[in-house]
Amino acid sequence: MGGLLLDIGQTGLFVSAFFSATLLPMGSEVVLASLLLSGGSPVSLIIIATVANVLGSLVNYAMGYWANQGWLKRQKPGLMISAEQRFRRYGRWSLLLAWVPIIGDPLTLIAGVLRVNLLWFLLLVTLGKALRYIVLSIVIV
Repeated sequence: MGGLLLDIGQTGLFVSAFFSATLLPMGSEVVLASLLLSGGSPVSLIIIATVANVLGSLVNYAMGYWANQGWLKRQKPGLMISAEQRFRRYGRWSLLLAWVPIIGDPLTLIAGVLRVNLLWFLLLVTLGKALRYIVLSIVIV
């Protein structure tokens, strides 16, 4: 799948960044790195990856917002409990860590469950994810 995503360039980056922000196990780093190393515009690639990744996080938020909470907790009980505890401890500021592997996706889901203000959600998640892609791009290029 990674080769196909690389072959379709920026669209592949969008797809990989979108799905990597959902609860599906996927990453966008390899696609971003490959496109940067092949001469892609860092600004364009960062914007595409950030927008797609935030949209994927919005899917998690919506799932949490509208989900049956009992069903949710049965799916991955330890992970969900851990994310909820972390979220309750650090509040909405924990959304700055939505990019962190393993804990980030459940945090965005819990934000929906807890009905975090959507504007705050978008602001914090976008900031965290954009900074991640900026740092990653600086390291690569």
